[in-house]
Parts: sequence; C-alpha cells; structure tokens
Amino acid sequence: MVFLKLFIVFSKIGIFNFGGGYAMLSLIQNEVVYKNHWLTVSEFTDIVAVSQSTPGPIGINCATYAGYTAVINEGYPEWMAVLGAIIASLSIIWLPFILMILVSKALLKHSKSRGVQSVFSALRPAIVGLLVSAAIMLMSEENFGNPKESTFVFIVSILIFLFSFFGTRKFKIHPILMILLCGLAGLIIY
Repeated sequence: MVFLKLFIVFSKIGIFNFGGGYAMLSLIQNEVVYKNHWLTVSEFTDIVAVSQSTPGPIGINCATYAGYTAVINEGYPEWMAVLGAIIASLSIIWLPFILMILVSKALLKHSKSRGVQSVFSALRPAIVGLLVSAAIMLMSEENFGNPKESTFVFIVSILIFLFSFFGTRKFKIHPILMILLCGLAGLIIY
C-alpha cells in the first residue's frame, strides 16, 4: 500500500511543481510529514540537508531519500526501501517529462504571444512564494536550535547562516567552498 501512495503523492507533487526543487520542498514536507506521517520533521530536515549536498536536482534527491525512509519507517526490509526510493524518484518526474514533451513544441512556437507571456507573468509571484515558503520551512528549530533551551547552538547557527549568506552574496565565495567552510565550522564547534 505504501508503494501506491508513494507513486500517487510524488506524481501529484511532480505535476503541480513550478519553480524547481526548492519550490517543491514545502509540498514534499506537507505530504510526507504532515499528511502521511512517513517522516518526522527532524528526518525531513536531515533529508533536505543530504539532498542539498549530493549531486543532482534537490527535488529528485529529496524524493529518493523520502521514498526510501518512508518504506523503512513502515517496517519493510531495506531491499523494498530501495524500491520505494525508485518509485518516488520516477513518480516525481514522469508526468512533468511527458507534459514538457507535449508542450515544448507549442511553447516554442507561441513563446512571444501575449497569452503565454501572461501565464508566465502570473507564475513568477507563485514561484517566489514557494521559494520563500521553502526558506521559512528550513528556518526551523531542527536547523537553528531553540534559543531558550540551547542559546549557544542557536547563536552559532545564526552566525554560520549569516557568514554563508554574506560570503556567497557579498564576497562571491563559491558555494562549494562555502559548504566546506560551514561544514568545517560545524565540525570544530560541535
């Protein structure tokens, strides 16, 4: 039953996603954490962290890890969890893939038309909203700590966040180097 639910959930996420992987994070979290209770918030946060640091699109990586973990948490053996990871990964891409094949020729032909431009203009604010939602979702207690319970962890997390934000935005430090520096800082401090 979990495999059919994985297929349906990730197919739905794939077809309703606009704006890339970060935009779909809030949709994935809503489905796997809150609606289906396959993962805890902490497990989802870990999955997002791993998905960001592994090669490939974050949405597919997140679906892979979520599918695997959901099947494990349902009590199935590891070999079936691999099947869950494959189902979730393929489910998130199959409908958009087919849709893009069908739409791409017409979209190229009519890309300059007023109607197509209006649709894309309407989608831009929605995509920004989904990205902001993903950013807010990642600013959770699991990532930053609780300022009342562990002030030190909270302050260090905020400082690492600010260092990475300004390092990449203002000083143009390469993101891979920034990931390594922040990982090293976390290893030393914690």
